[in-house]
Amino acid sequence: MLVLYFCLWIIFNGTWTTEIAVIGLIVATVIFGFTCKFMGYSLKQEKKLFKSLWLLLQYAGILIWEIIQANLATVHLILSEKEVIEPVLAHFSVDLKTQVGKTLLANAITLTPGTITVHVDGNHYAVHCLDKSVAIGMDSSGFVRVITKLEDLWIEK
Repeated sequence: MLVLYFCLWIIFNGTWTTEIAVIGLIVATVIFGFTCKFMGYSLKQEKKLFKSLWLLLQYAGILIWEIIQANLATVHLILSEKEVIEPVLAHFSVDLKTQVGKTLLANAITLTPGTITVHVDGNHYAVHCLDKSVAIGMDSSGFVRVITKLEDLWIEK
């Protein structure tokens, strides 16, 4: 957060001088201290944030890649006259521990074309898929692996 506050200070100023950098460092440190004292933030959380940054980038990359693949598959299903589209309601369970993790997975599924998360009950998901071929392997997708790693990092042991 300290680095983020400092970068925002520099961006908002629009120029770089030694004076602006020193004042920005002081202001960023004061705001960071306020954040730690009154908003429950800590240096321990800062470490976790930096450790999870790579996993969050992986999640974003997987999401973008899956959206591209699903778009192409959906276009192929729609334009193909030979294939018969067989919609299916897929049910699967995953071992996610937090509500945030479960919500991330449900949103990732819904953002991917051809799938809609219909219902989440605990660790059980019901997903409507445009075709039954899309439903294969949802419980062991890249989303689940990355979200599980994020949960392991953020949950206190």
